[in-house]
Amino acid sequence: MTDFITLNNDVRMPALGLGVFQSSAEDTAAAVESALRTGYRHIDTAAAYLNERQVGEGIRASGVNRDEIFIETKAWISQYGYDETLHAFDVSTRKLGVDTLDLLILHQPAPWQFDTTLEAYRALETLLGDGRVRAIGVSNFTGAHLERLMAERTVVPAVNQIELHPYFAQKENEAANTALGIVTQAWSPIGGITFYPGNWNDGTGKNPLNDPVIAAIGAEHGKTNAQVMLRWHVQHGRSAIPKSVRPERIAENFDIFDFELSADQLAQIDALDLGVRSGPDPDAVRPPGQFSIPEN
Repeated sequence: MTDFITLNNDVRMPALGLGVFQSSAEDTAAAVESALRTGYRHIDTAAAYLNERQVGEGIRASGVNRDEIFIETKAWISQYGYDETLHAFDVSTRKLGVDTLDLLILHQPAPWQFDTTLEAYRALETLLGDGRVRAIGVSNFTGAHLERLMAERTVVPAVNQIELHPYFAQKENEAANTALGIVTQAWSPIGGITFYPGNWNDGTGKNPLNDPVIAAIGAEHGKTNAQVMLRWHVQHGRSAIPKSVRPERIAENFDIFDFELSADQLAQIDALDLGVRSGPDPDAVRPPGQFSIPEN
């Protein structure tokens, strides 16, 4: 079993989850089934990934009881607004084939239309109060976005899911989360998102998956770079959502609970931070209606 993190409303969340960003509809159900059979009990998806239905199929095929699985999904910015986000919950749960969600978060801060973001979060507060979700949160929020949110809303997010890996450690963002009692959850936790324009993968091949410092630490434990990085997240008290559709890689990523990094090894990994984002800037304005979410 995975280690658990207790959220700020006392809900227990498995620290390690399977992510399905960029998993095709054809691959997602099998990946989810494989993960649950391996021992994962936390699945992270999103309306904008267009594979919530297949996540539900994988959950049912696994034979694992629904009440043992922590299901997390995200509302997209085209679904923001009070009524719109309540409807987004209905759409997501229908696709997933469940009645309730363990964690529902806002996918982006969308600061250029933050009044709409605030109304979307108010809808999350309603869903939480009604017991239709067990916890609520946000994704890609900076400290400034969180400050704006908490000036207007009541419930402190339980989770802030952000890009975080050894080459982009986001120390200030994590500190802002910690100050509010928000769990930091890492997307791209092993630095696998390298294709965005202007990212740090500039053709030199520099990637934490082949970083020599991480490899040397892994050699001491008989572990891969990916396993070392995931262990680094967990020991720092973060949640991590690695993505894979390959059963052997899914199993590898889960096999991180039988070793411990020393304080010196943690510090060595901490020191690799380049401070350069590889994913999209959360303050960048997106075209209106980008990624319209189908109802079915």
